[in-house]
Amino acid sequence: MTKTLIIHPLDSSTDFLKPIYAKVSNSTIITSGNRKQVNKEITKHDRIMMMGHGSPWGLFSVGQFTGIEGKHNGYVIDHDTVSLLRDKENMFIWCNADRFVNRYELSGFYSGMFISEVGEAYTCGLPKTSQDVVDESNNTFAELLGGVINKSITEAYLHTKYYYEQLAEVNTVAEYNVQRLYLAG
Repeated sequence: MTKTLIIHPLDSSTDFLKPIYAKVSNSTIITSGNRKQVNKEITKHDRIMMMGHGSPWGLFSVGQFTGIEGKHNGYVIDHDTVSLLRDKENMFIWCNADRFVNRYELSGFYSGMFISEVGEAYTCGLPKTSQDVVDESNNTFAELLGGVINKSITEAYLHTKYYYEQLAEVNTVAEYNVQRLYLAG
């Protein structure tokens, strides 16, 4: 049976992601702690799901994880974690994860810039975007992915992208985001 590690730093602005992993079988969920603990858990699991806010350089710790030396460096997943993610079934759901995945030639289901807040919509060229439109996009994405999360990464990607594209026909945030969902490996 596949053992899944879920790394989702505590942050109320990303709570909408919780339905993605609510039904994951045989899982360990880490929302805070230290990087040494995270790295140890990565080695013990087959599937690694990483989500929250991030950048091209990794998944932000949002103050929830200390570094190996006990200091905060801003990230829970970054270049120091790459070797541990090789040969794993990975899911990278954070803004600009595509640049991280591509830089290190990792595999899995991943996102590019992913609008999850009204301010991000404005920055990405979608002025006058309402909170309702953002919420509909966020919640639909999470529910779609969560509904197939125990399938293979490829099946989860294909299912989510197909049905999220249907929302994209009427939701500008989903239209933006669906173009930035990727599968590698």
